[in-house]
Amino acid sequence: MIDIKTKEEIEKMTEGGRILAQVLAEVLRNVRVGVSEIELDKLAEEEILRRGAKPAFKKVKNYTNAICVSTNNAVVHGIPTKYKFKEGDLAGIDCGVYFKGLNTDMAETLRVKNQKSKKVIPSVSKNQKDEIDKFLETGERALNEAIKVARAGNRVGHISKTIQDIVEGSGYSVVRNLVGHGIGKKLHEEPEVPGFLDTDINRTPTLKAGMTIAIEVIYNMGGSDVFLSKDGWTIKTRDKSLSGVFERTIAITQNEPLILTK
Repeated sequence: MIDIKTKEEIEKMTEGGRILAQVLAEVLRNVRVGVSEIELDKLAEEEILRRGAKPAFKKVKNYTNAICVSTNNAVVHGIPTKYKFKEGDLAGIDCGVYFKGLNTDMAETLRVKNQKSKKVIPSVSKNQKDEIDKFLETGERALNEAIKVARAGNRVGHISKTIQDIVEGSGYSVVRNLVGHGIGKKLHEEPEVPGFLDTDINRTPTLKAGMTIAIEVIYNMGGSDVFLSKDGWTIKTRDKSLSGVFERTIAITQNEPLILTK
């Protein structure tokens, strides 16, 4: 059953989303060569608690971290480790905040750069660098365009088709095993919000004012096949290609979609 939020609940999620956006921005500012994944996790938790909220991910059964860090060919749900970022790595940071009884969720992927170095990454050619930049720009564009069609009266399928058209139209692949989701009192609620459309669009749920959803673009440079790592959490690309994730929590309104994690 899809939970329609009250005006008061959306206001609380807006507060929580603002906290989450601030926290993730601070974490992203600290993604650089020599910093470890686990250091980012510690920073995220400190920043969340300092703002009077709680790490939403730590409320997930058996998960003990405030963020997920998915590096290079890790797709999502990466457990933060002692791995220290190297120049040229792709780092996907996913974070959730629990505030006043409600959850918000957000993710961003960026390219790790040595802020003190102006040298060209030696192991990556100019063309490959351009391709990685294009890959990240495609994910951001797919998310932004998907948010635009998240309007009352449209359907979840409009979001799915928008993501798929942009990602696959650019030569990349949408991961089929992982989807966006409703969010609110629980971190994961109905409806599922896939990044692909495999049915008649009119058979997908109708978007209604008061719905709150986490739209996710989860995609790979190579094939769409993924597998679960031995740690039981981290999902990786089967062909070892790079992966990216971009996510925002939004509310459906009678007018423009409201980005809560802003």
